[in-house]
Amino acid sequence: MTSPDVAHAWHLRYGSETSVPVETLDPVTRGLLAHRSVRSFSDRSLPVDTIETAIAAAQSASSSSNLQIWSVIAVEDSARKERLSRLAGDQAHIRQAPLLLVWVVDLGRLRRIAEREGAPSEGLDYLDTLLVGISDAGIAAQNAVVSLEASGLGIVYLGALRNNTPEVAKELGLPPLVTVAFGLAVGYPDPVVTTHVKPRFPQSVVLHRERYTTTDEEAGVRRYDEVYADFQKRQGLPERSWTSTVVQRIGKPSALHGREHQRTVLEESGFKLK
Repeated sequence: MTSPDVAHAWHLRYGSETSVPVETLDPVTRGLLAHRSVRSFSDRSLPVDTIETAIAAAQSASSSSNLQIWSVIAVEDSARKERLSRLAGDQAHIRQAPLLLVWVVDLGRLRRIAEREGAPSEGLDYLDTLLVGISDAGIAAQNAVVSLEASGLGIVYLGALRNNTPEVAKELGLPPLVTVAFGLAVGYPDPVVTTHVKPRFPQSVVLHRERYTTTDEEAGVRRYDEVYADFQKRQGLPERSWTSTVVQRIGKPSALHGREHQRTVLEESGFKLK
């Protein structure tokens, strides 16, 4: 029999009308289901070992061929966070968070290693290597997030650091073949600000068994629109559907806020993308 706590966690993630197919949840999965993006942080100082512990968790993640082609810039300086905030859509939580972790795809390190060894490094010129770096950075960062949240901290991912990639790269001193993947604002959640768990698609939309199928997609998305609109209402936000939001987001390149120029930016940073 499913416990009330498990049902509550499941319903927060999928909507109150969803059936709960599990009876128990281990502590790690329970923590994952409770994840929420935090955009209001208290002024409480972080534990002294926060960065090192998070990076240890990140480096414990899987790494394709053990290439380890990502790096992190830890930013705590208030003035630098202010400048980066302005470059990322003037997001207040970047300034407010005591710690900003900027995750970068770091092919530059492998190029330098090859040069020191007098060896070729043509494999770095191919798109797949960049994709490996992006994937590995995401996997590593999520490991760090799980660790940070388990210690009571809150986070929010920051794709907007790519709005002005060249300026962010200059601020952080990034060399060629190193590019920003995303940022992560870290801090203790402001106890005065309530942040709800954002619901996700029903599993029928994203889970395909044996072969890809769109049979249940439309009904699942429509159901999700209702759940999403209710979430917006509870957050005090406009009661709009997820569909209307995403259609607006993908409709025009201008909605990318500068990120539509990433190919050019990458090429200027030394990525050949063959």
